[in-house]
Amino acid sequence: MILCVIENIDTSKNLISSAAQLAIQLGKTFGIVFKININNSESANYKNEVSLLLDNLNLEPDIIQIESSNTFDLVDFCESNDISFLFLQLVNIKSKTIQNQLNTCRELRIPYLFFKVNFDELDLEKIILPVNFLAEELEKAQFASAFGRFCDSEVLILQANDYGSKAETNVMKMIALFEKFSFKFSVEKAKKDSFSVDKEAVQHAEISNAGLIIISASREYGLDDIIFGPKEFHMIKKSNVPLLIVNPRADLYSLCD
Repeated sequence: MILCVIENIDTSKNLISSAAQLAIQLGKTFGIVFKININNSESANYKNEVSLLLDNLNLEPDIIQIESSNTFDLVDFCESNDISFLFLQLVNIKSKTIQNQLNTCRELRIPYLFFKVNFDELDLEKIILPVNFLAEELEKAQFASAFGRFCDSEVLILQANDYGSKAETNVMKMIALFEKFSFKFSVEKAKKDSFSVDKEAVQHAEISNAGLIIISASREYGLDDIIFGPKEFHMIKKSNVPLLIVNPRADLYSLCD
């Protein structure tokens, strides 16, 4: 199931429409959790707003739930409901908000996509796949392949410009996977090395009109990450397109059936 987690219903139309369309393309079911703080007297009115929004979008999700922001456990909900892909509404780009969202997602075993309220509907015609020298980069290939196979996406592999051969080796392994299927992909050498190729992908997305960037989350938070924020934190703040983030775990759920 593809799940949307919504915090502001008034700015959720494009996110919900994007998730519903992706569910159709991937042959998945579709659900929505509205994570809010309301009292019992406001609950009925909010449910009416939800019904009106879904009627206007002509959608009938398999799951529609209203949960309290204070008690909702995202990781437990995803595992209990067999969620395979997560859309997260980013209601603002304040540093605390972004980092709290990232902290919540650290234990997820599925890919998660941050969707700002000013984003248009998700455009998967072209996606960017930055690749560095780390071994966990290979885990992103299965998701890029799924977009290419089922969403007719063109995949641009942005290879880190390193002195060593590890990034190139990762790219070659991805190519070996992609060549098993019939979708368009290409490789471009980045200007930056493995430590900056993800950030370059954000700039490249604007130039090449890409609609999605797939990145790996940081393995662990070092002192600099705790003080200044990890790389994904800065990318979320600056990016004008959604970021699909994959936690570096060997047991990630695969989008590919």
